Amino acid sequence: MSGAALGLEIVFVFFLALFLLHRYGDFKKQHRLVIIATLLAWYLCFLIVFILPLDVSTTIYNRCKLAVNSSPAESNGSYVSLAPSKQKCFKPWSYIPNGIMPVFWRVVYWTSQFLTWILLPFMQSYARSGGFSITGKIKTALIENAIYYGTYLLIFGAFLIYVAVNPNFNLQWNQLQTIGIAAANTWGLFLLVLLLGYGLVEIPRSHWNGAKRGYLLMKTYFKAAKLMTEKADAEENLEDIMEEVRKVSESIKYNHPLRKCVDTILKKCPTEYQERMGRNMDDYEDFDERQNSYPTEKSLVKLHKQVIYSVQRHRRTQVQWQILLEQAFYLEDVAKNETSATRQFVHTFHSQEPENKIIQYFYTPTVEWYWECLLRPWFYRVLAVVLATFSVIVVWSECTFFSTQPVLSLFAVFIQLAEKTYNYIYIEMACFLTIFFLSICVYSTVFRIRVFNYYYLASHHQTDAYSLLFSGMLFCRLTPPLCLNFLGLTHMDATISHKKTQPTAYTSIMGSMKVLSFIADGFYIYYPMLVVILCIATYFSLGTRCLNLLGFQQFMGDNEMTSDLIDEGKELIRREKRKRQRQEEGENRRREWKERYGNRDDSTRNRVVHADQKESSFSETNANRPSSKYTRSNGRTERDRIELLQDAEPLDFNADSINDDPLESDSGR
Repeated sequence: MSGAALGLEIVFVFFLALFLLHRYGDFKKQHRLVIIATLLAWYLCFLIVFILPLDVSTTIYNRCKLAVNSSPAESNGSYVSLAPSKQKCFKPWSYIPNGIMPVFWRVVYWTSQFLTWILLPFMQSYARSGGFSITGKIKTALIENAIYYGTYLLIFGAFLIYVAVNPNFNLQWNQLQTIGIAAANTWGLFLLVLLLGYGLVEIPRSHWNGAKRGYLLMKTYFKAAKLMTEKADAEENLEDIMEEVRKVSESIKYNHPLRKCVDTILKKCPTEYQERMGRNMDDYEDFDERQNSYPTEKSLVKLHKQVIYSVQRHRRTQVQWQILLEQAFYLEDVAKNETSATRQFVHTFHSQEPENKIIQYFYTPTVEWYWECLLRPWFYRVLAVVLATFSVIVVWSECTFFSTQPVLSLFAVFIQLAEKTYNYIYIEMACFLTIFFLSICVYSTVFRIRVFNYYYLASHHQTDAYSLLFSGMLFCRLTPPLCLNFLGLTHMDATISHKKTQPTAYTSIMGSMKVLSFIADGFYIYYPMLVVILCIATYFSLGTRCLNLLGFQQFMGDNEMTSDLIDEGKELIRREKRKRQRQEEGENRRREWKERYGNRDDSTRNRVVHADQKESSFSETNANRPSSKYTRSNGRTERDRIELLQDAEPLDFNADSINDDPLESDSGR
């Protein structure tokens, strides 16, 4: 089993990253380099989280083996014996041989740092550029990243001057490497505490509110009102951009050197606009003989960038609107079925996607009713209590992990108790649950936050290339300080425990932070305590209230604007529901009409066609008779009349079809 656990986790984490990227990205439409770079960044970050518990268990075994083999005289040397000399060490099932983990961590860490600080920022500018050639996109990316890279050099230079001026340090390559790692981890830890403070409160609260059906339905109405505004804005913006494209397409003829750029822009437009702006090959004019002002290549690059952005935004809002409608309809169905006496879950609309037969066999309407109306709320409440307990433990440990005598960090207490008995399964499970919960709190916040329309991770393949690359940058910057914080909470980091014990392989590649004492002994220890203030601010929704005061409508139950948006969203959902009901009723009437009169109309059509053939042959043999043409025309008239009757839809004079809503009638017209 030596190294087998490492290989299994490497394969499992790859498919996990691939699954998440497939959910948010679009493999068919987005550039392959964007997909590969984002997949590599996500994969490396998830891999660090999953492999680190194996590193901890292997380190504990190595400490035990070192303590058993060392004599009392040797124990006073570089490492401290943590086990009696007669203690027998049991090799863990997931033991990784010496020499593998340092090389593995070095490759993973420096690859992720190369991605986040050099490659991904460049690819962001490249993907967002509106250039028409590779050279033009590279030039634009280099110009946009000049300030970005210059800031890094300035920060690194400040650290370098500090170390060079201090006479206690001799500049060496290892120390320069440590300075770079410290600078990157400091930036990551600053952002990590902000995201962690939000996630520790919001994740348990969201699961607790998930048990409230009325709360979820009201929030869905609120989202519908906001999304409809964004959807209308996206449609209006797309119309304006397409109008500019039409003017450019009409002004630049097909013998113009920039016509290839215009054709590239037209290919990015939606199909209906391409058909509307179809090429007119008759207006082949010589542009040199005309004194008109033509757009420059720079203006076409800007227009190309606007077209890419507007089309992506329009497509995303359309898909999100359909998903939100399905969610609202389902929550309304749950509210109706809660009072059902038959305990059979009844859907208002049938699912548009084909259901799996296996799931349909086991997940019957009765099982669905018990789960949705009875068990699911209680399950969410229990899960919220468990997550809240974990959050309290994390907050307490973040404030007390620097204390070694006595040990106040609960995670360190759990690991040290298991270390005494060398229960490696318990050690790995405790480490995995701890770092997994921390990762969920941080990564889920990255998936939730939205910076206007520049950064937004939208599911169902609606995330643009810029947001995917930006998420990969955030993951690569947050994961190393997250792992160091986890090792500090469990006192596996010698900088925190102040013991000369064998460090983990992950800590060894970070180097000794004593080169920068004010960071190792100050910032890394006391800054995580700010998570308490951030948790309190998140609990009282201070950030939400501030955004609401600035004009960014947020969901707040005690706000008048929120109530107005809920009412507006409720009306929008009701209108869409009536529209879909009319569509289903129309399809049902067509189906019934075809089943009832389809065979009869086919036989009638066959008789008429046969009669037409007879009349045609009779008229051909008697061409001298003047009445023959009238016979043929009457045959065609009768045949056309029967075909029109077959395609006609029966009128429905039910009271439900009468619409008294003026808004609904406008949408119908």
